[in-house]
Parts: sequence; C-alpha cells; structure tokens
Amino acid sequence: MYPTYVHAMPNNNTNYEEGKFLALDLGGTNFRVLLVELIDDDLEMRSELYPLPEEMMHEDGEKLFDYIANCLAEFMEQRGVKDKKLALGFTFSFPLQQKGLNKAILTKWTKGFKCPGVEGEDVVELLRQAIHRRNDIDVEVEAIVNDTTGTLMSCAYQIRDCRVGLVIGTGTNACYVEKTEQISDYFPDNDITVLNPNQVIINTELGAFGENGVLDFIRTPWDQTVDNNSKNPGKQ
Repeated sequence: MYPTYVHAMPNNNTNYEEGKFLALDLGGTNFRVLLVELIDDDLEMRSELYPLPEEMMHEDGEKLFDYIANCLAEFMEQRGVKDKKLALGFTFSFPLQQKGLNKAILTKWTKGFKCPGVEGEDVVELLRQAIHRRNDIDVEVEAIVNDTTGTLMSCAYQIRDCRVGLVIGTGTNACYVEKTEQISDYFPDNDITVLNPNQVIINTELGAFGENGVLDFIRTPWDQTVDNNSKNPGKQ
C-alpha cells in the first residue's frame, strides 16, 4: 500500500480549477494522450489512442519513453497546442513507490512489460528526459498517479463524495482516501503546497494480493498452469 501524495479532491470552487492540461495514460497494450480543458463548471476532453507494439514492451526503457514523447508531440500538433506551455498529468498503471506528487520509482514491471533500465528509476524523470530530447514541445510533468487514483479523481469531479477508485482491466487495483494520521511511514512532500494535509489517497496494489503465497491453499492445478505460462509468473 502506497501513499500517492494526492491530498485534495476536486474543488467546489470552479474558478480555482480552469485551464488546459495534458494527460498521458500508460498501463496496457495501448496508451492514451488527452487534452483536457476546464471551463467554468464544464469539462471538455479530447483524446487519441496510440498502439503500443508488443516489441516496445520489451525494448530499452529510453526507447519506450522516446516513443511516448513522439506520440505526445504528434498529438499536440494535431490539436493545435504544440506551441503552448502545458502542464501534464501522467497516469502510470504499474506498482510505484511515490516520493512526491511528481516523483515515483517503478518497483517492478507487470502486465507483460519488461523494459530494462526502468525498474528502480523515477519514471517521471525518464519521461521528462524524453520530452527534453525532442526540444520542440514545452511540457512539464506536474503529477504522476496510478490509474485507480485517476479513476477516483475523475469520478469525484462530478460526484463530490466519491472516495474509492477501482480498476478491473489488464490488471486489478483499488485506491481509497485515508487520514494521514493513520499512516505511520508517510512523509509529506515539502516541494508542494498541500491543500488538505489531513488526508491522502492510498494506492492499495491489491492485484499483488497472494504473491507471497497466502492464497496458495485455494489455487488449483489449472491456476498454476495458467500462471506458469504467463509472462510474469507469480505476479499480476
């Protein structure tokens, strides 16, 4: 279970939340680039789905992030915002140990990904480096979240009392809002201004439940066969 450093839920004061923002969503065999515009109490979202070739899921990490940055630049040009300076939120649906709102270490690849040079590294910094290598777009990665956190936040934008996010797709995971006083090893990120320091969203990584063998007593021979023939035996 990991603190996400996301403290505040969408604000009821719509004047506080407005503008254009970019988003990247990586977590399976495709990834999405989005342009989100908040206007008064309305939200306009335009997106493009980009295929992720299977060989790219095993390429060197630098090549993976260069491909993502290339697609981002292509999307910005198509949407007429390539000359704009925009903030970006990065949804990265793999186990992360977050060090801050925009600092996150990949603990391990899942879902068939095995790109070398990424595990143990700050994936926000890897994306920043890929963007800077292009030298033709001005994008700042302001936040990184798991897809469960993104699901919770997007729902809470319209349903203000939403406090749990659940994803059932290529992988399974959930997040929830917890009081910071209940988290013994949580250290706030001093680089950001926290709007609500008394709560934080927790990424449970429940898809990893059973990896330590606690569910072996209910596993069948067929479960074992499927697992042994997967790309990540013993893991999600």
